[in-house]
Amino acid sequence: MNDPSAGWFRREGTALLTDFYQLTMMAGQWREGRTGQRVSFDYFFRALPPHTGFAVTAGLEVFLDFLEHLRFTDSDIAYLRSLGVFGDDFLEYLGAFSPQCAVRALPEGTLAFPFEPVVQVEGNILEAQLLETALLNFMNYPTLIATKAARVCQAAGGEPVMEFGLRRAHGPDGGVLGARAACIGGCASTSNVLAGKVYGVPVAGTHAHSWVMSFPSELEAFRAFARQYPDRCILLVDTYDPVKSGIPSAITVFRELREQGVNARPAIRLDSGDLAKLSKTAHRMMAEAGLNDPLIVASNDLDEDLIADLKRQGAKINAWGVGTHLITAFDCPALGGVYKLTAIMNADSGWQPRMKLSSNADKATDPGRKQILRCFDAEGRPLGDVLALEDECLPGSGTVAGRRQKNPHLPAAIEGVARTEPLLETVFSEGRRTAPAGGYQAARDRAQREMAALPEEHKRLRNPEIYRVLLSEKLGALKEHMMTHPELA
Repeated sequence: MNDPSAGWFRREGTALLTDFYQLTMMAGQWREGRTGQRVSFDYFFRALPPHTGFAVTAGLEVFLDFLEHLRFTDSDIAYLRSLGVFGDDFLEYLGAFSPQCAVRALPEGTLAFPFEPVVQVEGNILEAQLLETALLNFMNYPTLIATKAARVCQAAGGEPVMEFGLRRAHGPDGGVLGARAACIGGCASTSNVLAGKVYGVPVAGTHAHSWVMSFPSELEAFRAFARQYPDRCILLVDTYDPVKSGIPSAITVFRELREQGVNARPAIRLDSGDLAKLSKTAHRMMAEAGLNDPLIVASNDLDEDLIADLKRQGAKINAWGVGTHLITAFDCPALGGVYKLTAIMNADSGWQPRMKLSSNADKATDPGRKQILRCFDAEGRPLGDVLALEDECLPGSGTVAGRRQKNPHLPAAIEGVARTEPLLETVFSEGRRTAPAGGYQAARDRAQREMAALPEEHKRLRNPEIYRVLLSEKLGALKEHMMTHPELA
C-alpha cells in the first residue's frame, strides 16, 4: 500500500504548522493592501554536515502533499480568533485561502550543494511568507537523513543497510519521515511498519533478545522461530554466549532446515561485542559446518565510520542494521536550511532582485530569480554547478566562465564541459501539482544514479573535495553591484 494520506499522516488541517510571526506578518501585509504583491523566495542551505561533500534532497513530495491540502479549517479560525490578535476581516480571508503559488524545485533524490536554491516559491507575499516554516520543516530533516543514509550506504560498499531507528527517532513523525528519507538515501529497507504502509518502503526485521529469553533454551527459541519463518530466518545469536551457544545453535537449526528441504540462505545477526572478531568466527564456524555464503547482519550503534572501520578489519559482515546514528543524524542534528526573499515584482519595471547583505560572506544571499546548471564531462560526471539568472544563456560546452559565489568580484570557470543540464523544475502551479505524486522509489533511483556519477573525491567520508558552485558572469556582476550599492538590496 502506498497511501500518503493514511491515518494521522493526512496533511489536511495542518495550516497552523507555522511560526506565529508568519501569521502576524501575513495579517500586516493584508492590512497594508499588499495581497497582489508578487515575490520570489529561495530555500537553500549554507553548509553541509561535517565531513560531507554533498546533500541528497528529500522531503519535497511530502511538502507538496501539505501544500495541496493547505486550508484553514473552522477550528483553525476559531483558535486564531481566540488569540485576540487578528481581525475578523483577515480571518475571513484565511477561511477562503488556498495556495496559488508556483513552486520550482530539484526533484527528490537530486544531489545539492551549499547556496543552491533547492526550492523556489513564487506567489503573492502573503502565501509565500506563510510557507516558510512548513517548507523548512518538511525539507531540512529529510534531506539531512537522506544524506546521512547515503554516507552509511557508501561505507557499506553496496551491501544492504536496514534502517532500524524508530525507537530512537525524534517522535513518530520523525521516525516515519526519517525512514522514508533513509530509503531515498540508499537504505534497502526499514523496520518501521507504518513507513512501509504510508510510503511503500520495504520493511524488514529479525527478532529480539526477548524472543530467545522467553524459551527454555536458545536452541528451542531458534527452532521455534525457524518453524514460523523458515524462508526468512535471521537468528540473533548474542543473547548469551555467541561462540559457545548462539552460533552453534543457529548452525544446528540451519542444518535441520536443510534436512527438511528448506534451502533458505543461513543468516544470523550480531548486536554486541567485537563485531569484527565475532563475524569472522561465525563465518568460519558456519563454513566448517557446510553453511557457505551466510548472511551475517551487524547492528549496535553503527554509523558510517564504524562500518568503514569494520571493513578495514576484514569483518565478515555483509548486511547492516543502523538505527540511532542514522535516524537522528547523530553527528549533525540539524541542517541549517533557510528561506530568503530574492526578488519582488514592480508594476512598472518587472522583477527587481533583492539581496540580504552581511559582513559575513556566508550570510549574504544571491539575488534574483535563478536556475541551476549542472556541468558534465564527456563521461557524464558532474564537474560543478553554475547559478545563473533565469533569463541567461550560458555555453553548453567548453569552458563556462563565472564568478566565485562568496567573492563575486573574483573570476572562476569550469573547464572541460561536454554538456549542461538545468535542474530546477516546476512542480506546483495554480493550486495543484504539475505531475502526479512521485513515490520514494523514483527519488531513490535518482539518488543512486547521481551518487554513482559523482566523482569519488566528493564522496570521501573524511575531507571530501569541495564541489564547485559558481555564479554566472551576469549573476556575479549583479551581486557585486548590489554589495557595493547597498541601497539597491
